[in-house]
Amino acid sequence: MTSQTTTAAASGTWTLGDRTVNRIGFGAMRLTQHGEAFAADAEPRDRDQAISVLRRALDLGVNHIDTAAFYFSRLRSANELISRALAPYPEDLVITTKVGPGRDVSGEWLPHATPEQLRGQVEENLRQLGRDHLDVVNLRIVGTDSIAERFGALADLRAAGLIRHLGLSNVRLHHLAEARAIAPVVCVQNMYGIGASAEQKEFLDVCGEQGIAFVPFYSIAGTGRTAGATTDHSREVHAIARTYGVSTAQIRLAWTLHQGRHVLPIPGTGDLDHLSQNIAVGTLRLSQDDLAVLDSLHHEAA
Repeated sequence: MTSQTTTAAASGTWTLGDRTVNRIGFGAMRLTQHGEAFAADAEPRDRDQAISVLRRALDLGVNHIDTAAFYFSRLRSANELISRALAPYPEDLVITTKVGPGRDVSGEWLPHATPEQLRGQVEENLRQLGRDHLDVVNLRIVGTDSIAERFGALADLRAAGLIRHLGLSNVRLHHLAEARAIAPVVCVQNMYGIGASAEQKEFLDVCGEQGIAFVPFYSIAGTGRTAGATTDHSREVHAIARTYGVSTAQIRLAWTLHQGRHVLPIPGTGDLDHLSQNIAVGTLRLSQDDLAVLDSLHHEAA
């Protein structure tokens, strides 16, 4: 693969509401520090490097960036880096953010926002990003409780013009049905990659049937989650990577892209070389035999 010349357009496109985006996007979580995300003692990433990565992402055709006000570390805020690097924003750029969780100034996690507190979280994202509206806001939750009140509060902010489109993050199938009864849902952002459960696969398929974008996180990190790319690769993944002359991380991302045209991965990095490698996956076409091998690993782990 020629990562130096490949752009995100090679991955194809999908829609987020009325916005068309290239399928490979960019996750901003790792922009703020080295090492594990949200670790209190992590070293802040060099500001100029983070800004260079963001600008290079757009040069390579990325027009979908995922962020959140709670993506910050000592000295760095993902939203403010995005604003510094990219404002005034290109018209085709879609910035998706998340609300629900919160962190205090010391970095400690706070209880999930009440419906009344969600407006403050939306306004904080607006302030940090320097915008008068947010393209997409995902309600991120933990647990299985009803989301009707919280999603309804965001629907009110959408009606008021502060939000253009709504999505969900870290949810179950019944949450999607509950939300869609209140307002349109343009995307679901859930963990997904090789080894995902049968329930996760069902959710991905349901989103495809309903024309909803499925935005997987930890597609590369896998079991590493916030710590970064996993080293827990099977012999089969290593063998397929050698066949194509790419990294195991690229194979994991390519497999995820092959799960449906509505799948929009958001791999994140603070490294320019890794960014180019992620974008280059858009040209990687896995054979049916290789997909069958990787699918078997997926089903075995489910």
